[in-house]
Amino acid sequence: MSSESNLFTAISSQMVQAVEKAGESTVLVNGRRRIPASGIAYASDLILTADHVVERDEDVSIMLADGTTLAATIAGRDPGNDLALLRAEKSSFKPAEKSDRDARVGELVLALGRPSQEGIEASFGIVSAVGGPVRTGSGGLLEHYLRTDVIPFPGFSGGPLIDAEGRVVGLNTSGLAHGMSITIPAALAWLDAENLAKYGYVKRGYLGIRSQLVALSPDLRKALGREQEQGLLLVSVETGSPAEAGGLIVGDILVAVEGQPVTHHDELMVYLTGQAIGKTTSIQVLRGGQPLTVSVTVGERK
Repeated sequence: MSSESNLFTAISSQMVQAVEKAGESTVLVNGRRRIPASGIAYASDLILTADHVVERDEDVSIMLADGTTLAATIAGRDPGNDLALLRAEKSSFKPAEKSDRDARVGELVLALGRPSQEGIEASFGIVSAVGGPVRTGSGGLLEHYLRTDVIPFPGFSGGPLIDAEGRVVGLNTSGLAHGMSITIPAALAWLDAENLAKYGYVKRGYLGIRSQLVALSPDLRKALGREQEQGLLLVSVETGSPAEAGGLIVGDILVAVEGQPVTHHDELMVYLTGQAIGKTTSIQVLRGGQPLTVSVTVGERK
């Protein structure tokens, strides 16, 4: 047997082992009228899945790898990121192993799904792109996403994207990009799941400003000390808001948060994650043509 054949056999065996490992933590989610979807065991009694596949609030069930069917209730939803967390009626399954690193372009991956009682299904490919932030069809903002060339078979939404070791690198969904399948990175999905388990929703930060993009003139860029072409002109500051309490005023040009340049509204929203709520955050602005740093305690959007 040639060395090429040995290599092919070794890769094939590794893929089979990865599917078997992750398949134990991939469940069927029955929460809509048409074909069931998939989910990932986040904890011994919690299932992370795509929000759009859980169309009803009651009569939701899951089926485990061994065929056991359990009733489930909704522990929380995040429509903006198309994630939902389900709580099973009893603790009886093995949580998936999340990868401790981000997926890389060119990495071999497998998409898994359990859309029927016939067993686990898999699709093979590579990570073709890493991007974000991106506006979603549900009106949210996905901080990061993965795009792959795996085939998203019906019922794969809510299921895992795994690496060659069977570790979860993301959750697949067709509910964010107008029907196109993309993958929510595992780190982001797990952070959402943590918030959903604690609060039933995902906390999002709030400053209390309205802004518009504005080009920075050569003089403003010189005063700023870096070649930043755009900032956010504050056109409104709400009374009693965190922004007002921190000293931001109409006419300020917001150019950075925690030392990181802000050149678009979406970049600001990424900084205002749940982790920022309640924390004192340094915000750099241009006021009267000169740089100024103020401290703002980020509030929670109600």
